[in-house]
Amino acid sequence: MSGRLTLTLTLTPALRSAAAVTGGLALTASLTACGGSSPADSKGGEKVVTVYSADGLKSEKGDGWYDRVFADFTKKTGIEVKYVEGGSGEMVQRAVREKTNTQADVLITLPPFIQQADGKGLLQSYVPQGADKVNGADKSTDGKWTSVVNNYFGFVYNKKELAEAPKTWEELLDARYKGKLQYSTPGVAGDGTAVLIKSMHDFGGKEPAMEYLKKLQANNVGPSSSTSKLAPKTDKGELLVANGDVQMNFAQSKSMPNLGIWFPAKEGGKPTTFALPYAAGLVAGAPHSENGKKLLDHLLGEEAQKLVSEVGGGFPARTDVKPTDANAVELTKLMTGVEVFEPDWADIDKNLTAYVDAWKSATGS
Repeated sequence: MSGRLTLTLTLTPALRSAAAVTGGLALTASLTACGGSSPADSKGGEKVVTVYSADGLKSEKGDGWYDRVFADFTKKTGIEVKYVEGGSGEMVQRAVREKTNTQADVLITLPPFIQQADGKGLLQSYVPQGADKVNGADKSTDGKWTSVVNNYFGFVYNKKELAEAPKTWEELLDARYKGKLQYSTPGVAGDGTAVLIKSMHDFGGKEPAMEYLKKLQANNVGPSSSTSKLAPKTDKGELLVANGDVQMNFAQSKSMPNLGIWFPAKEGGKPTTFALPYAAGLVAGAPHSENGKKLLDHLLGEEAQKLVSEVGGGFPARTDVKPTDANAVELTKLMTGVEVFEPDWADIDKNLTAYVDAWKSATGS
């Protein structure tokens, strides 16, 4: 949220859910036993790799990008992928709690939580094959993380109930949206954190952004630890507007006919967004680090990257992969006319707690 505190929409690819101990984790497969890793495990001897990831790239129907590339990886290597999903911050906090008995091999999350993970010593350096084709802004300089899918923050609306998408933040203050608007919780969900980042950018700072979000609270349904749950509610008409991100919502729209994507503008300004890439890193002390390295190589491989738009509804992280499938064409059209800004991730990483606290105070959350 997709999350960050500098929004610059310049079609530069780049980051999802925030930290919190709340919210259920979707366990697609059971993790290794909690009794610690055997010597064989620590050397990567087991044919398994455990991935902790922000939500959005795996489909409940089994037809998402993760579903496809994980299956291809297992077929190619014989290594089983064990997958744990949650909010961006939630995944980081879980990894922190497990530092004395590390369970994850690969961590995939959105900014600013990938930077947070690095700052907490959760990642070790590894430069995957193909990382040289990723823009410098979309990877760390020390090899701790590399974007594998590029993405942008956005909002969704119900196309059946609304003749056209709202255009401005101010429009959302209208009484017609009371109890029909919801955004995921900043500091818990990546895309919820992105609401803070974008509003601070669009309104010109923390104070005016908090003044606006205080007013918006009158229409807000309330907290949500997961952004992915909001699109189905919007499609059904339970909500008219919600936050999200382009990749996840574009993929969801294939089975949700009433879901439309839009980008709020400040009154008198242009619609804006910023990159929210899925960034992946090898976990420090990973029990199957060699398998983790192989998976990272696979995710950045040319074949997997070609599937990002076609299967996942996102944008390839590699600049040398230029998809021409129908989804890629539609995504390019969707982003036309939207100003992309680049958040100051260092500032956001440093001051995220203060920004979230300011939001809590302003909204009474």
